[in-house]
Amino acid sequence: MVKLAEWRGKEIFRKNGIPLPRGRVIRSPEEARAAAESGDVPLPCVVKAQVLAGGRGKGGAVRFANSPAEAEAAARAILGTEFKGETVREVLLEEKLPIAKEFYVSLTLDRSARLPLLMVSAQGGVEIENVAEEAILRLPIHPFIGLAAYERRKAARQLGVAGPTAKALESLLDRLWWVFQKEDAELVEINPLALVGDGLVALDAKVIVEDDATFRHPEYADIRDDRTPLEEVAREEGIAFVQLDGNIGVIANGAGLTMATLDVLQKFGGRPGVFLDLGGTDDPSKVTQAFLLMARAKPASVFLNIFGGVTRCDTVARGLVDAMKQVPEGERFPLVARIRGNNETEGIAILRSAGVISLRELEESARAAVASAGGRP
Repeated sequence: MVKLAEWRGKEIFRKNGIPLPRGRVIRSPEEARAAAESGDVPLPCVVKAQVLAGGRGKGGAVRFANSPAEAEAAARAILGTEFKGETVREVLLEEKLPIAKEFYVSLTLDRSARLPLLMVSAQGGVEIENVAEEAILRLPIHPFIGLAAYERRKAARQLGVAGPTAKALESLLDRLWWVFQKEDAELVEINPLALVGDGLVALDAKVIVEDDATFRHPEYADIRDDRTPLEEVAREEGIAFVQLDGNIGVIANGAGLTMATLDVLQKFGGRPGVFLDLGGTDDPSKVTQAFLLMARAKPASVFLNIFGGVTRCDTVARGLVDAMKQVPEGERFPLVARIRGNNETEGIAILRSAGVISLRELEESARAAVASAGGRP
């Protein structure tokens, strides 16, 4: 998927007639001051970090300014900082509007129903996951017919708006539907959608473009999504690799086994960090390559959980032993292995001869991995 920064999403909204606050994307503190002094961005204004992670307000990545000097100071305080693993290189300066109420509106894909889905709630400005189910209206949308008049009216009733505001909502939903289709989006979200006077203004813009449609959007070719640098390397090398916030690396084969491994580590108080899915590889060099990538993430310990069906346990063991020899002495970490299945006896022997803790039971192995990372199973 291609996740667009807020300012890019708003550029799309602006081109399609969705009301927005006046604002500019800024890349230096001096530029922020100049924009405020010139009136390009009316004061008072909001200064927002342009990162893909949520929770910017609570994380100090959104500030307010009442003067050009304050706008410059706010931009200086935010630019160059790290927010949830992402360096802030741009901020968005926007006018601060008199908001009467905040709503939530989005179009996404309901993969179970295989239909677009309109979601609206009168509780905007908070993550939709935290809103009670009964407070959210979900309307499946016919992909060929689009939003029907009765569906737009139903959305207005859900938000509790009428008269000119209901008319503004109907127009906005039509334009949002057009954006959703034209951009091949899997999500177009406005949170919050602000009531300002009788009108509606998109205070935020979240647009995610479907991966399989990116060939139709060369304008997004240079946009890096929210992968970490190591995840980018893994993608180029064809390795399924994801970084989380924990300190225990996980190597498994198959998505189901990988997820089960994360769960059992958490059960015993562990914090899974990087997880790496070997899939069905039977190539020791590929295992070595994957393990060395894991080592670059500097985990406190690594838990290897392999079921040898297509994959041979001895193949994985040889690849890991070769990789361990290539990790510098001062950067090595404990490795706990649980391998079962095809050639498991040979694999266990190879690992134990290399000094790797090799156990047969899942819970016993998970406890050892948590303990070796400094936790208490």
